Amino acid sequence: MNVSKRMKMLGFILLVVAVSVAVSLITSYIANRNYGGFGEQGYRIPSAYAKFAQATRGETDFTVAAELTVHAVVHVKTKTPMKQSQLNGFPNDPFFQYFFGQPQQQPNQSKELPMQEASGSGVIITNDGYIVTNNHVIDQSSDIEVTLNDKRTFKAKLVGADPNTDIALLKIDAKDLPVIIFGNSDSLKVGEWVLAVGNPFNLTSTVTAGIVSAKGRNINILDGNMKIESFIQTDAAVNPGNSGGALVNTRGELIGINTAIASQTGTYAGYAFAVPSSIVQKVVGDIRKFGVTQRAVLGVQISDINSQLAKDKNLKTLDGAYVAKVSDQSSAMSAGVKEGDIINNVNGVPVNSVAELQEQIGKYRPGDKITIGLIRNDSQMKLNVELKNRMGNFGVVSSQASDEILGATFKEPSSKLKSDLKLENGVQIESLTKGKLLDQGIKPGFIILKVNNQPVNSAKDIQAALDLITNSNDQEKVLFITGVYPNGKVTYYAINLAE
Repeated sequence: MNVSKRMKMLGFILLVVAVSVAVSLITSYIANRNYGGFGEQGYRIPSAYAKFAQATRGETDFTVAAELTVHAVVHVKTKTPMKQSQLNGFPNDPFFQYFFGQPQQQPNQSKELPMQEASGSGVIITNDGYIVTNNHVIDQSSDIEVTLNDKRTFKAKLVGADPNTDIALLKIDAKDLPVIIFGNSDSLKVGEWVLAVGNPFNLTSTVTAGIVSAKGRNINILDGNMKIESFIQTDAAVNPGNSGGALVNTRGELIGINTAIASQTGTYAGYAFAVPSSIVQKVVGDIRKFGVTQRAVLGVQISDINSQLAKDKNLKTLDGAYVAKVSDQSSAMSAGVKEGDIINNVNGVPVNSVAELQEQIGKYRPGDKITIGLIRNDSQMKLNVELKNRMGNFGVVSSQASDEILGATFKEPSSKLKSDLKLENGVQIESLTKGKLLDQGIKPGFIILKVNNQPVNSAKDIQAALDLITNSNDQEKVLFITGVYPNGKVTYYAINLAE
């Protein structure tokens, strides 16, 4: 073999060695890399993710993600007392009982009402027993029981809940529990593999797989006055009992809480929806720190952009949220947002719809400073915004606002109306959405004069009365309202806040 051929052979051998060394180094880096994702208390799980890297080279593998998550998903069982009216039709209205007393117990009646039982799922997010689930899983429950995957059972305490996002936080007295760490739902991509982990039909520790079908879905299932619906849609099989369970990526990170299905039969039909982890983590953090969710409000009326709106307003894009109105003294007005603007970015995250904008704003608290991107007159621009709370300031909200519970907005009655009705005080209902007042049949225009026999002069007085009764230790939490309609008809209402 001549020198030239020897040199070529030597070069080929050196190339093979170099490639082998490079592959070995890259594999070692991947296997030992500390993949991102922090738990509630800042811990990492490097060994598990190294195992993930080794197990998933060259193919999609669900076994590691299932192993990381199945032990941290729990079975939530609840008991809710049936109402007396459900049993015998006797008037159970608190207003009726306030004046006429409790119905007399019949000899053959049990003193305790039967209990309705239901179940769902929950996700352990801290080693010391904090568990996240859906609000609708535990709503109005008098008894909450949690069963771990190792069959241990605990009584759970409700720490707090947020109907606007359908998220609730429970606590059990336990230590050294397995947890699922939070992932970043903002980085989730359509088409990405995900696993749903829960307890459908009381079948414990069930894992199903699917892909992310869509993001930012608004399916109009929540009733809150300030609801946020920006669901992750997936085709992973989810059924009754999965509510409150985990939606995880292939790294075993929590990227959503399974909440609803779209079905004509009540069982899985190919469409399931989960609250994104970005919202879950924010709500849970607020409940632990403040007791209630701290909602930041931009202060705009917005709408999705369709072809008709684009034609009517001469818009050149269908992406973003169209600003139809800017509220006075709002964060948006202070920042310079104007009617006709199209908001398409929040702190670098693109938003293509109202749902996506609400999701991004929902990640922040009053007082936080953000940057929004918008289109005005076909030009892209950025504005700095300091977010306010629903009361119009930057402070921490210490209780659930009356507009959320009662479902009403208020205004001062006109001078003429007060003069005609000879009123010295009162607050008029300006508008109603789903809430306690609408449930009682109260109509817009009703003027509230007294709450629990105390005169009211502003919405703050109503909020104070609400705070007083919700923070009391009384089992019966009832608001007694005295008021008058503009036609002069005086009316009395009793609103049971415990139902």
